[in-house]
Amino acid sequence: MNLHEYQAKRLFAEHGVPIPQGQVVTTPKGVREIARELGGRVVVKAQVHTGGRGKAGGVKLAHDPDTAEKQAEAILGMDIKGLTVRKVLIDQQAAGGIAQEIYLAILIDRAARKPMIMASPAGGMDIEQVAEETPEKIFTVHIDTTLGVRSYQTTYLAHAMGFPKELWREFHNIVVGLYACFKGNDASLTEVNPLVLTGEGKLMALDGKMSIDDNSLFRQQRLAEMRDVDEEPVSEREARLAGINFIKLDGNIGCMVNGAGLAMTTMDVVKLFGGEPANFLDIGGGARADQVATAIKLILSDPNVEAVLINIFGGITRGDEVARGILAALELVQTNVPMVVRLAGTNAQEGLEILQGAEMITAVTLSDAAQKAVAAAKGAK
Repeated sequence: MNLHEYQAKRLFAEHGVPIPQGQVVTTPKGVREIARELGGRVVVKAQVHTGGRGKAGGVKLAHDPDTAEKQAEAILGMDIKGLTVRKVLIDQQAAGGIAQEIYLAILIDRAARKPMIMASPAGGMDIEQVAEETPEKIFTVHIDTTLGVRSYQTTYLAHAMGFPKELWREFHNIVVGLYACFKGNDASLTEVNPLVLTGEGKLMALDGKMSIDDNSLFRQQRLAEMRDVDEEPVSEREARLAGINFIKLDGNIGCMVNGAGLAMTTMDVVKLFGGEPANFLDIGGGARADQVATAIKLILSDPNVEAVLINIFGGITRGDEVARGILAALELVQTNVPMVVRLAGTNAQEGLEILQGAEMITAVTLSDAAQKAVAAAKGAK
């Protein structure tokens, strides 16, 4: 689950990371009032779950309340990468201007199975762009979770960022606070881009990004309540409420699979035979007929889908339950999209018998199923 910038920065501040004064507003008139309270010199920032807000015109400077109101009028309602801006963050501009910008993040290094501090003197840029064009500007150190952040690690990073010695302790405290925020909120990412050195010689987090591990939300009720459902695609919201893992993609072959690993494999095999997956969809173990029906409806709601590949390997998930779910979905959604079904494992034969009356293409192996789905999609054009 992703948080908005204003939410992330407030959590950072709870752990001692310095942030600008600011408030979230939903109307231009409200922006004018907040800008006046903050002294007039503010930054108006669109709050949407995507990067590139500045390039899209969603981040603007204002030097007085009137300008701030006009900037808000232009930003509110703006479409940024398919997301509508419904609120803006009004932050006080950094006192004395900005002398230096760096990138700083705590994230999981899955290969090392440890949290990692990542820093770069190329702050303000997309870290992916930095990694591609100037990888030598990225510095990393791993955190031993039994010890936490050590001073020698932050000294190394502060030196690499080019900070003067008098800032090293302040930088250490910020990294420690960012890691405490990361750990205390079950985050998979806490990112500051940029962390700036102001003209007054202070370090401050001007931007913030935070991703929370969905599996931890049962013990992070406060964070669960921060979810902005308006930022979720309707299909992904419906899937989440039904207990299904669904991510829309750009291809034309809808995939319904049980198990994340099998879902990834299915997508790879589809691509191997020249197809493009339209989604990642994992109905999980022990999926009920109603969940299967929801999954089919979600797949068929995508107008780009020209064929559906259903790949179920029954362990906990029963083939007959999947079959009933497919038929239930087809009663609700009339479609002529061809469907390829591969059932194996628990009650697979019973499932195939239930589907006998439906117009389904069956397959025994995944390779066979993927090839038939790709061929069906081409035939549908």
